[in-house]
Amino acid sequence: MPPVEEQVELMQELCRYIETHLESPLTLAALSKQAGLSPAHLQRVFKRIIGLSPRQYADACRLGKLKARLKERSAVVNAMVEAGYGSSSRLYERAASQLGMTPATYRNGAPAVRIRYTVTDCPLGRLLLAATERGVCALSLGSQDRPLEEFLSGEYPSATIERDDQSLQPFVAEIVRHLAGQQPHLDLPIDVQATAFQWRVWQELQAIPYGSTRSYAEIARRIKQPKAVRAVARACATNPVAVVIPCHRVVRSDGGLGGYRWGIERKEKLLEQEKKQP
Repeated sequence: MPPVEEQVELMQELCRYIETHLESPLTLAALSKQAGLSPAHLQRVFKRIIGLSPRQYADACRLGKLKARLKERSAVVNAMVEAGYGSSSRLYERAASQLGMTPATYRNGAPAVRIRYTVTDCPLGRLLLAATERGVCALSLGSQDRPLEEFLSGEYPSATIERDDQSLQPFVAEIVRHLAGQQPHLDLPIDVQATAFQWRVWQELQAIPYGSTRSYAEIARRIKQPKAVRAVARACATNPVAVVIPCHRVVRSDGGLGGYRWGIERKEKLLEQEKKQP
């Protein structure tokens, strides 16, 4: 088995291949041939490094393009073609699970999903974790519950939101252990709205080893867009699932911490905690 760094680079290259071939079938067999790995091995390594299966990543890229075009008020058929959906039947087959509604309804801004959330203590203050049926959709840090709850409502103004402390306890326990330095690796399902560019940035963040950091400029170079440093910073700032997608591991080129959506002191504590671990 190649070193971890080689596996990460190979999966990053495969992500770029997927992003530029969305109009192709992108079957596991085709991607395995492209990567030079067996289908089973590719599926396992891709999911471990990227956090999604190859199919999920391709779907996320298509969905990101589709949402962007629909929000621009593009006609559904035009958005479908530009996003790489081969046919209208294929688009509508997946629309219910990916958009929570038909493309036309999404284009018109209708309400979408049911979200459950809980708020609890953690080493960094108060933690709000929210999830849909498909995975974690928000993870926020703060000092008081009400601002965290208001932030969640602002992020998902049309969703049905209800508190559910019990069913989300397994997710919360894993996050709290991670923040305490007892579980370096997180493997939680996520369900967030994102463009293809955001996914490219966020998968790079997930590839940063525990206890390490990268600069915004390094991330931009790794996604083959060296001039997109500000766009990378925006993608970090709009990350809706703190810690799960570790945007706190991105710092300025001069070594400064840069900004952090949940407070620079929390970013500093996160990095200090991670550096303590072997």
